[in-house]
Amino acid sequence: MIELHELTKRYGDTLAVDGLSFQVPRGVVTGFLGPNGAGKSTTMRMILDLDRPTSGRVTLDGKRYGQLSEPLKYIGALLEAKAVHPGRTAYDHLLWLAQSNRIPATRVNEVLALVGLTSVARKRSRGFSLGMGQRLGIASALLGDPEIVMFDEPVNGLDPEGILWIRNLMKRLAGEGRTVFVSSHLMSEMALTADHLVVIGRGRLLADLSMPEFIRRNSRTAVRVRTPQPQQLLDVLDNAGLRPERGPDGSYEVVDGDLAKIGELAAAGGVTLHELSPQQASLEEAFMQMTADSVEYHAGGGGAGLDAAGAAGTWGAGWQGKQPGKKKEN
Repeated sequence: MIELHELTKRYGDTLAVDGLSFQVPRGVVTGFLGPNGAGKSTTMRMILDLDRPTSGRVTLDGKRYGQLSEPLKYIGALLEAKAVHPGRTAYDHLLWLAQSNRIPATRVNEVLALVGLTSVARKRSRGFSLGMGQRLGIASALLGDPEIVMFDEPVNGLDPEGILWIRNLMKRLAGEGRTVFVSSHLMSEMALTADHLVVIGRGRLLADLSMPEFIRRNSRTAVRVRTPQPQQLLDVLDNAGLRPERGPDGSYEVVDGDLAKIGELAAAGGVTLHELSPQQASLEEAFMQMTADSVEYHAGGGGAGLDAAGAAGTWGAGWQGKQPGKKKEN
């Protein structure tokens, strides 16, 4: 388990991380989300003792990183896949890491096979593609067979087969009872991988929730209805006090409607339905809704740009529990 206790980091006048406190539990994949500049990378670096916190602390299963004599056996991390000497082979890169942490040399071949790099094990990393470098970084993180794994943008550069592989790997590691903490800007991938979400903005905690609960709190729900008898449907719903919204394709959406009740009303009114389905925001829409006040960098120009709130569309009543930061982040 990773535990953060009032973790704060300042760079001069810039407050990058502002009193973060949360836990990353075992047995689930925890996604770490936030806009650019939210403080995610700084937080992950402090977990690994690469940056010292201004105040607060981080513990890994109750110990500080600096107290671990052989850290790769406790936590494996991928923060920057290119952090490899270009003149070293994949095998030699992993071998020196293994020797520095008293990991048997036989483990090197095991992780090379696991990530699919056996055939290029003796090639120098300078010739590796982005995806191959990413696989080598993942192999480094898994070298010590750690109980905690931490990945920053793990699918970067991977092909579709590689993305499916790393997704299943993270789920398998969590299923074995390990702590899996992963940061990514790919909302579609997080939606398929993460069980739990920690969201930060401007260095402050915005949410610490399960995936379904996060989406529920940061979006609206609706029931989508299509019928060849629109006026009859509108009359039936109007008599029940429901006010549907017409969609561009001729369908109707009843915000916060009850699926079973609408179906029963249509049946009682003799209305034929071609569709009756629940609608909910995607993770991306819910994320945009929550972090709208925490985005520092907005694209624009040409009249076609949308800010974070606009990109979220009409979804989202919002979560009133968020804490909008007022200070500049790193």
